[in-house]
Amino acid sequence: MNKHEKHKDEKKEIKIKDNSEEQMSESAPVQQEADEINKLKMEVETYRDTLLRKAAEFENYKKRTEGEVSNYFKYASEHLLRQLLPVYDDFSRSLDSIEKGETKDFETLKKGVELMFNKLEKVLKKEGLKEMEVLGKEFDVNLCDALMQVPKKDVKPNTVIEVVEKGYFLKDKVIKHAKVLVSAEVPKSEENKEEKND
Repeated sequence: MNKHEKHKDEKKEIKIKDNSEEQMSESAPVQQEADEINKLKMEVETYRDTLLRKAAEFENYKKRTEGEVSNYFKYASEHLLRQLLPVYDDFSRSLDSIEKGETKDFETLKKGVELMFNKLEKVLKKEGLKEMEVLGKEFDVNLCDALMQVPKKDVKPNTVIEVVEKGYFLKDKVIKHAKVLVSAEVPKSEENKEEKND
C-alpha cells in the first residue's frame, strides 16, 4: 500500500468515525427524550395510584362518619333517658302500690310524689332546663304568649299578672313560651262606674 492509498483509507476511517459520532450525537437527544417520557409516565402512574388510594380512603372515611353521625342522632337522648329511668321506675312502683291497695295514707302518697318530683326536677336542671320567672314583670313577646288582657287598676298595664302555664329555657334558648294573663288599662267608663259605686 502506498502512501496515497494509506491516506485515503485514513480519510475513510475518519469519515466513518465522524458519521458514527454524528449519528450518536443525533440519537442522544432522542434517547434523552425517551428516558424523560418514561420517567414522566412513571410519575403519572404514581400520582394516579396515589389519587385512587386517596379517593378510596375518602369514601371509607365518608361512610364511617355518616355511620357515626347517624348513630349519634339515633342515640342522642340516651344520656337523658338513663337519668330519667329511675324516676320512671319510682312512678311505676307508686302506681303498683296504689293499685294493690298498699298505699292508703294520703300523706305518704303525697310525700312519695314530692320525692319523685324533686328527683325529676334535679335531672332536668342538671340538663340545663330553667323555669322562666315572668310573674309581676313586664310582658315580653319573646318569652310569653298572652292568653288574655285583664283590666287592672292597681297594676301597671302590660304586666304579667298570672302564669297559666310555665315557660322554660334550655340553657339560654326558649323551648316553651309561658302562657300568661296580662294587665290592661281600665277603660274610663268602668273607672267612673266604680267611683260612683264607692
